[in-house]
Amino acid sequence: MQIRSWLRAGLLAAAAGVALHAGSAQAQQGSLVMYCGVQEEWCRAMSIAFEKETGIKVAMTRKSAGEIYAQLKAESSNPRGDIWWGGTGDPHLQAAEEGLTTEYESPMNKDLNDWAISQWKAAKKRTIGIYAGALGFGYNTELIKQKGVPEPKCWADLLNAKFRDDVQVADPNSSGTAYNLLATVVQLMGEDKGFDYLKALHKNVSQYTKSGAAPAKAASLGETAVGIVFVHDAVVFAVQGDPIKPVAPCEGTGYEIGSMSIVKGARNLDNAKKFYDWALTPAAQALAAPAKSYQVPSNKNAPIPAQAPKMSEMKLINYDFVKYGSSAERTRLLAKWDKEVKALPK
Repeated sequence: MQIRSWLRAGLLAAAAGVALHAGSAQAQQGSLVMYCGVQEEWCRAMSIAFEKETGIKVAMTRKSAGEIYAQLKAESSNPRGDIWWGGTGDPHLQAAEEGLTTEYESPMNKDLNDWAISQWKAAKKRTIGIYAGALGFGYNTELIKQKGVPEPKCWADLLNAKFRDDVQVADPNSSGTAYNLLATVVQLMGEDKGFDYLKALHKNVSQYTKSGAAPAKAASLGETAVGIVFVHDAVVFAVQGDPIKPVAPCEGTGYEIGSMSIVKGARNLDNAKKFYDWALTPAAQALAAPAKSYQVPSNKNAPIPAQAPKMSEMKLINYDFVKYGSSAERTRLLAKWDKEVKALPK
């Protein structure tokens, strides 16, 4: 089943009035080391709420998905983390394939959308979908007017020479968002034409950031005309009144299934499982919108933020998560991007 059908089903099943359960914290000993792959504000909200709910002390570190994957790999002989929550699914799938994460079946699985369970099955029970979001870009409406450039609506529009050094996107080695772009253009255009596109885009890129969401903030502040991001990251700044317009490209685009995994060899395994189950509840997933995160939640009963981009109305490709989340394909594509795109002179 494709994502549009999944999302329609999720929209119909979502209950708009679910609120956070305000249970008293239970006296429990122990701690949890959490590697968090979403925005800092959402990471903090999840950590604080779980700690309050359970009494389990959370030590949270926020990094981009690619950085967390690299950290898990580096720490594999002596794991320090317990739970990896958030970030694009591709590096979660690679970590699962390489045995960096462990199998788990949550009792909450029965309440999740099909696309979340498909991620879990693809990873042989080692990761699960917690939210979905479409790839696109956001542009600064004021800068576009100053440049006298037509409003960009398509991937092709970003190659306009007037955007020279005025586009930002993250580095796919550190950012799951940027790897999603790399895998998206390869699937959308074919590998040869996809890399031709990325080479042409390179001329207009002023900076490859570490964080996938950083280009949206830069565009909102007028530091760049265009930021290539997940659409919901651009929506954050549009909602607060900044001059940024989110775009789902006309040719079609990819999407992410943000994921969650338990670290293999976790020192606090029981607490990791408690967090995993809790993070899949409607109450926990309802923490996203107040934290200015507007992804589509994986629990069918969780409220979908009113500001969430309508993915069911976008032209989405049939993104191959298994192939592009595999260790061999991610390693190959990243090495090719480093050699053929990033190494190019400006």
